[in-house]
Amino acid sequence: MGKTIVICSGKGGTGKTMFAANLGAMLAKRENRVCLIDMDTGLRNLDLYLGLENNVVYDVSDVLSGVCRIKQALIKHKSFPGLYFMAASPKPDEGEFTPLHMQVLCSKLSKKFDYVIVDCPAGLDDGLQIATGGADQVIMVITPEYSSIRDAEAVTANLMDQRISKIHYVLNKVNVDLVKLGYELSLEEMPEVIRRRLIGIVKEDVNIHISTNLGMPAVFQPDTYIYHNFYKIAGRVMGL
Repeated sequence: MGKTIVICSGKGGTGKTMFAANLGAMLAKRENRVCLIDMDTGLRNLDLYLGLENNVVYDVSDVLSGVCRIKQALIKHKSFPGLYFMAASPKPDEGEFTPLHMQVLCSKLSKKFDYVIVDCPAGLDDGLQIATGGADQVIMVITPEYSSIRDAEAVTANLMDQRISKIHYVLNKVNVDLVKLGYELSLEEMPEVIRRRLIGIVKEDVNIHISTNLGMPAVFQPDTYIYHNFYKIAGRVMGL
């Protein structure tokens, strides 16, 4: 049985979807079968990060509502053997789905994939409850800002109420120069619970912005900082 990992954040703009796309791609490069699911309905972007926006016919809502079979909604990524994608609906969820729907879907997918990675809506709305319905563990993407830390703590408390205890953190968009000048939070200023559960730090990198606009995960290009960093993060995820 594979693992279901939900990628979430306390607020928008943390780079959550970028992280989900690159983690999924790197896990696939490390010879795992990976299914990426976009659950950010209405604001879907994961298809753009993967360059698969023109390949979408059916989406996750079609699967959950029984309009199509799981296989029909899965899109294979040609550049990353073993990586598959299921798109989000372009329309916001209107309450017809529950966490149980997601639990059943993830259970079925985990029989065929080593990792099911769910890109969750940011914040604390109902989308979080549904997206985490089948979660084995959660990775919270945060940035070195007080607002991001506070919101992440609120989401963490909500997840704990759902009895999800396997929660880890990735610190994204770190500007080393600003940290040295004292204009950006350092690791030592982070709450202890985050420091203890931190599995990765991603520095600001122009290649991330370029790859996003090109519709290709940044880890496609080997021998770069992003590639080697995500290789290590993926290794830690595989060891969790």
